[in-house]
Amino acid sequence: MKKIIVITLALGVMFIVGITGCTKDVTLTIKSDVAVSTTVSFGKDLVPLFTANCALTGCHGSGGHKPDLTAQKAYVSLQTGKYYDTTKATSSIIYERLTGVLTPAMPMGKTTNPSNINSLVLGWIKQGAKNN
Repeated sequence: MKKIIVITLALGVMFIVGITGCTKDVTLTIKSDVAVSTTVSFGKDLVPLFTANCALTGCHGSGGHKPDLTAQKAYVSLQTGKYYDTTKATSSIIYERLTGVLTPAMPMGKTTNPSNINSLVLGWIKQGAKNN
C-alpha cells in the first residue's frame, strides 16, 4: 500500500513539474526596430538560438510541441507548418510568437527573448527564408 502511495505521489509531482516547466510568467510585446543589414544564415544564426532557447525537452524538441526546432528538422518544420510568410514577414506566426503579438509568447520559460532573435528571424524571413 505504501508503494502505491509513493508511486502515485511521484507520478503526480512529475506531472505537475512537466506541465509547469514550460510556461512564461510575463509576456512582453517586443517589436524589432533593429534592421539586419547582413545575410542571416538559418544554420549559423538561427539554429543555435533555436537549440538553446526552443528545442528543449517538453517544448520544441523532437516529440514536443510543433514546430520541431531541433537542428535537423527546424527548417522543414517551419516551412511545412507555414510558420513564416515572406510576403508579410511581420505577420509570420514565428515572428508574432517571438514578439508576443500571439500568445503564448515564445520562448516559454523566459521573461525576455535572446536580444537578437527577433531581428534575426525577421531579417531571415525578409531575405526569403532560405535554408542557408
